[in-house]
Amino acid sequence: MLTIQFVPYHEIEGLSQAKKIRKLLDIVKENKIVILEGRLKMPEEAELIKETMEAIDERFKGIETSVISSDAKNLPFMSKMRGKLVDMLLGEKHGISVIGPATIVKEIKKDPNKIQLLLSEGGQKKRRQKK
Repeated sequence: MLTIQFVPYHEIEGLSQAKKIRKLLDIVKENKIVILEGRLKMPEEAELIKETMEAIDERFKGIETSVISSDAKNLPFMSKMRGKLVDMLLGEKHGISVIGPATIVKEIKKDPNKIQLLLSEGGQKKRRQKK
């Protein structure tokens, strides 16, 4: 069974960088795909990748991740400025982040109108056989 867990931004905004990363990795290690409201900051994304690399073992093969956000290029100047001000005050809430275990998520394709997750059935079958 495939499980997708939505994590609202307010659940991680008050956490330290280490606790954010730990919370997200713990969910992914349960073979769940995380849909995170908003996005991590660049240093947090780098730390997520670093922590993932250190956690790779026989059972955990890594993650696939992608950030999907609206295209701000075509917005009027005042809308762009308002968006940047909101980001500074409230955090990076624009868009969503998708994080999933590499054994399940083979690829994440971004499209302005949809998200395509290419999943691996092999990872699911192997886990079922071990139970």
